Amino acid sequence: MTLLLDDNAVRAAFDWKLAITALRNAYAGPVDDTRYPARLMARGDNSWLRVLSGAASDGLMGAKLIAAALGTRRASYLIPLFDQHSAELVALMNGHSVTGYRTAATSALAADLLTAPGPVSVAVIGSGFEAKNHVHALSAIRELKSVQVYSPRAESRARFRSALSGLPVTPADTPEAAVSGASLVVCAARSRDESPTLLGQWLRPGTTVVSIGSTLPEQREVDTEVIARAEVLVADMVDEVLNDTGDLLAARAEGVDPTSRVTALADLVAGRHPGRTGDDQIVLYKSVGAAVQDLAVAGMCVRNAQRLGIGTELPIGISPIQK
Repeated sequence: MTLLLDDNAVRAAFDWKLAITALRNAYAGPVDDTRYPARLMARGDNSWLRVLSGAASDGLMGAKLIAAALGTRRASYLIPLFDQHSAELVALMNGHSVTGYRTAATSALAADLLTAPGPVSVAVIGSGFEAKNHVHALSAIRELKSVQVYSPRAESRARFRSALSGLPVTPADTPEAAVSGASLVVCAARSRDESPTLLGQWLRPGTTVVSIGSTLPEQREVDTEVIARAEVLVADMVDEVLNDTGDLLAARAEGVDPTSRVTALADLVAGRHPGRTGDDQIVLYKSVGAAVQDLAVAGMCVRNAQRLGIGTELPIGISPIQK
């Protein structure tokens, strides 16, 4: 039978440590274009449908479908998962929370590999859903000595601190103050005018930077000096990060080409690239999202839901056709 997981069930089945482990295993395996082809986009009348598909190394295959109605500013996320051996539909899932979880869990995996062992001092620029998720993900794998958060509105910083009670969160009055003294900086917000929210001049030697908020050509999150100072730049999707993100396009336009310093997250996880090689290096992880992340986290949620008895079995079977 097919397991149906709505957003509440996905949240109940989710676990940060299990998700990070699933992502580590996924990135250690094959993540080539054959297994995870390029995303597809169908455009309608003021609407679009995006499809990210893949055949995971855990025996499942599937896709994340995102349907957006631009006039109403609404979007729906659906993830079907199939068994690779039987072609049976294993699960239908609401993919909304999976999207937020997989971004933060992948960032935590990258940060864990790029940051010196031991407790970390974190600066977070942004106070929304993604920012909170990143702190939760990091706290699942590292001791957090401190978390300095900056957001333009004081009330947003206060809500962030309240939502993460039990963790050492302190609001900062400026982004520079938040970054000062941090060994790990998480950028999870963009300014309204798309000017960078993180400046390279603020970074001390040895800082690890995670940037997840600028994924399109017109978006900015870090300035060109961040790109110039990063001796290692790790990308979840190398071609998209280099050619489709505003931060990298702006850096090239200003005469900074980091192509020779960019490596794939898969190469870092699998040990084909050393990542950080010096304590004083500034390193940058840049993410645009990928099907391997969605499917790894979705698969983890389904397996945990089955173990915990979470979700609803569909009253009808969607059986494969014998060919």
